[in-house]
Amino acid sequence: MRYTNVCLHDFGYELPPVELSSTAIEERLQPLYERLKLPTGRLELMTGIKTRRLWSPGTLPSTGAAAAGRAAVAKAGVPVGDLECLLFTSVSRDMMEPSTASFVHRSLGLPPSCLLFDVSNACLGFLDGMIMLANMLELGQIRSGLLVAGETAENLIASTLNHLLADASLTRKSIKPLFASLTIGSGAVALVMSRRDCNDTGHYLRGAACRANTAHNDLCQGGQNAEQGTLMSTDSEQLLEKGIETAAACWQSFETELAWPKASIDRFFCHQVGKAHAQLLFETLKLDPAKNFETLPSLGNVGSVSAPITMALGIEQGALAHGQRAAILGIGSGINSLMLGVDW
Repeated sequence: MRYTNVCLHDFGYELPPVELSSTAIEERLQPLYERLKLPTGRLELMTGIKTRRLWSPGTLPSTGAAAAGRAAVAKAGVPVGDLECLLFTSVSRDMMEPSTASFVHRSLGLPPSCLLFDVSNACLGFLDGMIMLANMLELGQIRSGLLVAGETAENLIASTLNHLLADASLTRKSIKPLFASLTIGSGAVALVMSRRDCNDTGHYLRGAACRANTAHNDLCQGGQNAEQGTLMSTDSEQLLEKGIETAAACWQSFETELAWPKASIDRFFCHQVGKAHAQLLFETLKLDPAKNFETLPSLGNVGSVSAPITMALGIEQGALAHGQRAAILGIGSGINSLMLGVDW
């Protein structure tokens, strides 16, 4: 996947108002910690996450996504009427039907001629959306489009806490698949993309590479049921091993596709799971960890929002300047890896 005519505008994002610290989660789980004799502080120590953000009660995925989209469109200066495609890319959705994109479309007042649909691929949804939009732009099918994502972790965290406290049969071993859910946070992000010959921003998507390793799609699975709410089961150790293995294969393709020497990349923005994941990723790919911009300690794992909102905050804080080069490194359950190259 190579692109010569795809421009990126500045990102828009929305940070939820509620902060939930790892300390507060452990305080809630004190009965479990006491019964299993677990040391306090382990959640932050193991993950590197101090806090994560949550929305106010009743906030829907489309609400955060629309707010981020509104901010992105305002920054881009592209008239709403010129947006010809809208993709909603989160794990979280307002409902099964209709598409969550339809609610964002209505909220933003996008034109009736705007193509809209949802894209879902676990934590890689937004990056997949960038590729799909880039393909339409490169082919000249559209001139400008909007990507949005809004993740809502509230039900997952609440259901996980309730399950951990209610099930007296849980052991140190059996709680492990549930603890990864306590790293999840909420947030929203958006990005306007345009054809270079219509709106040259000076920021270019150059190419991408992907790898799938679906023999391991059982390592992280989740869903809803009437009795327990939203729950996920994650084999964190195997997911780490197989995810990095898949990312290593994807990185080889990325290097071949773009022909970028490692030293030429000024900044990395990654999907963030935990500090052990980031450390092993950079060791395996032999990349400089000092070039990795992180939001993990303050935002946790924000699903499909994680990598793009990290890039948005990095740009805002001066970590990526005009004329520099960036790589977005994504790994999602399934297992899939997708890596994008950007000349900013």
